[in-house]
Amino acid sequence: MILYHYIIEPFLDYGFMRRALTACAAIAIGSAPLGVFLVLRRMALVGDAISHAILPGASLAFLFFGLSLTAMSAGGLVAGLLIALIAGLLTRFTQLKEDASFTGTYLLSLATGVLIISVKGTSIDLMHVLFGNVLAIDNASLLLICGIATVSALILTAIYRTLIVECFDAGFLRAGTSIHLLFLVLVVLNLVAAFQALGTLMALGVMVLPAIAARFWTSNIDNTIAFAIVASFASSFTGLLLSYHYALPSGPAIVLTTGMLYIASVLFGRYGSIMTYLFPQRHFVN
Repeated sequence: MILYHYIIEPFLDYGFMRRALTACAAIAIGSAPLGVFLVLRRMALVGDAISHAILPGASLAFLFFGLSLTAMSAGGLVAGLLIALIAGLLTRFTQLKEDASFTGTYLLSLATGVLIISVKGTSIDLMHVLFGNVLAIDNASLLLICGIATVSALILTAIYRTLIVECFDAGFLRAGTSIHLLFLVLVVLNLVAAFQALGTLMALGVMVLPAIAARFWTSNIDNTIAFAIVASFASSFTGLLLSYHYALPSGPAIVLTTGMLYIASVLFGRYGSIMTYLFPQRHFVN
């Protein structure tokens, strides 16, 4: 009965908990595989830049439509794609590398978004945009998140082999700009979906942290993706329960739970962890 009370009952008794868990499952399916490729391609900080870049669009949509998640998602999508395009053009036509161009554009967009909310909104509005509230997701927002996850999974399946090749040949996708841009669009879409639940500051956590943790447990890309999806969902499940039972903010609870998994992987993972450094396995040659 104790197990039922603490783990199962919250999701059976409350619709908002079921919607939150479903949204987290969709985000895990859509975002975690992209996080693996961001880590493999050393673009994790680029993902961070894009997650902050959606703030101005979401802020402007908030000014005109209020706390409409559909409008804020559309505004965030437009802003994220615009920032990605500008950063891409700077990388192509100037001496800046991709990480530098994304960093410069995201800092400006983040400051712009915070300024808009601060001048025209309240501190509560700013907290909502920056940190989100997965427990406030309604049916329309849930459908949008699930739709983004479905489209993302289908497109990623179609370009999967191409992205794997790029991980071993850094110049491969530079000849196929359309695939690279498509990958960035998928990242923006999934960050917009996660933004509804976790806000702009936390959205990248469920995308990248499970992928980083997975790298310490397996060296196979397929297994890494599977591990990242399961880890993202399990962390979200645990974070929601902690939020429910201890009155914690849901977004930070989810990301901190994912962070605990990341720390445990760094310490005790099978490949490249601190434990393997301190206690290396001996290999004997017959």
